[in-house]
Amino acid sequence: MIKKLFLVLLFCLASSFLQAQQFTEQDTLRGSITPERAWWDLNYYHLDIEVNPDEKYISGTNTIRYRVLDSKEVLQIDLQPPLKIQKATQDGIALKVESNGNAHFIHLEKEQKKGDFNEVIVSYSGQPKEAIRAPWDGGFSWKKDTNGKHFVATSCQGLGASVWWPNKDHMYDEVDSMLISVKVPKDLMNVSNGRLRKISEETTTKTYHWFVSNPINNYGVNVNIGDYVYFGEKFQGEKGILDMDYYVLRDDLEKAKEQFKDAPKMMKAFEHWFGPYPFYEDSFKLVQVPYLGMEHQSSITYGNQWQQGYLGRDLSSTGWGLKFDFIIIHEAGHEWFANNITYKDAADMWVHEGFTSYSENLFLDFHYGKTAAEDYVIGLRKNIVNDIPIIGPYHVNQEGSKDMYYKGSNMLHTIRQLVNDDEKWRQILRGLNTDFYHQTVTTKQIETYISDTSGIDLSTVFDQYLRTADIPVFEYKVSDGVLEYRYTKVVADFNMPIRIFIDDKQQLIHPTTDWKSEAIEGNLSTFKIDRNFYIALKKGEGD
Repeated sequence: MIKKLFLVLLFCLASSFLQAQQFTEQDTLRGSITPERAWWDLNYYHLDIEVNPDEKYISGTNTIRYRVLDSKEVLQIDLQPPLKIQKATQDGIALKVESNGNAHFIHLEKEQKKGDFNEVIVSYSGQPKEAIRAPWDGGFSWKKDTNGKHFVATSCQGLGASVWWPNKDHMYDEVDSMLISVKVPKDLMNVSNGRLRKISEETTTKTYHWFVSNPINNYGVNVNIGDYVYFGEKFQGEKGILDMDYYVLRDDLEKAKEQFKDAPKMMKAFEHWFGPYPFYEDSFKLVQVPYLGMEHQSSITYGNQWQQGYLGRDLSSTGWGLKFDFIIIHEAGHEWFANNITYKDAADMWVHEGFTSYSENLFLDFHYGKTAAEDYVIGLRKNIVNDIPIIGPYHVNQEGSKDMYYKGSNMLHTIRQLVNDDEKWRQILRGLNTDFYHQTVTTKQIETYISDTSGIDLSTVFDQYLRTADIPVFEYKVSDGVLEYRYTKVVADFNMPIRIFIDDKQQLIHPTTDWKSEAIEGNLSTFKIDRNFYIALKKGEGD
């Protein structure tokens, strides 16, 4: 036995060692709040660049304004090769820059006094990484439309915004506001986040100046360049009139006018469930791009080929997934969960994707009813693989399992059953977007909020679905009017109640890891579990 325990311990230590070795110094520099990041707080960016589509080349500057939190001398800025920093200056003085891979350490000469606002201007240029399979393997997408005109866009979630512009590339610190100036060939238009302030014209180029007045995460910043035409509408929302603006390629205008009818339907449903759209000051935009789409803040990108579902497919296999354009609904849902409420660490990416996958279900609930919504979210379960936990390792820019989408949405759907009060559940979702308005958060903050406001201790529920790769197994036996049951494959103290039906009459039972038995009135051959609880079933033989 001692030898066996020693071998098990040795194996665990070896596994832990191998797991630890998969992360590099670059992962830590990107994924942690380094000392060279911690002492300053982002206030304002002015990203001012020229994009040359013929050469696939960009150049320009980023002015970085910050507030000094502590007197330090070295500031970390991130930029990925092959892009290069030409120089960094403060108050006109050239500064020493030391580079370690993607991290660049700027040595400041001016005294950094606590409470002061200072600026650093970083000049850079080069041919940025070309996206291979945007948006999953992002960068710049250099394409052409059917008329042979350049059609260009950026996408960089996970990979990091530093793949195309120099910034503080960590999610914990969002810039308060931002000006985005993009110079493009005169026959093209650039669409970025926020509102268009002005257009500067030169002989062969135009510069589009977009201002973002709300906090924005780095990967939410985007450049979209094409032969765009515009149409739009006014939406009467909870905070007044919201400008909904659409930019599409010239030849796709009529198709877009039909397909984008889902946008106001989305806004109506999500304001009901989540509260006011979080960026009225910056408007809402849908922008056509040469890839599938992405949740860029106030500048949602669209490439779903004018089809219902996900490129014409119903991810739930129920039929309900073809009632809406997946990219419009899903990516716009991120305005509440990703752009309004943003994770601090990539390990907690489920906060973005779990809630937003769940938003598809709530869109259906609002427009087609509760049964349709249940069918859809339950249908998504076939896509869950339960490979690794949804929450990833912290401080190394590493997300967890892709199950964060469908398992995350089914966990939330299960919690809705536990709350058992749809209006209360709606107020919890709206409260999240109020209490964490324009904030970066941790998983623990979200868990605590839902537990506190629901009045239910959900700690083991979150531990089970987020921190293990297993779903609860409900094991049961029925015989002679007696139901025996327990949970297996669950975390310690897991005791989530579930709803059962006998003779179509519902009741709540409270399984634990110990066998329980109770006499049940009615025909036990009609026994079934409420399908809305995401658990596995194992039926044993009765005595």
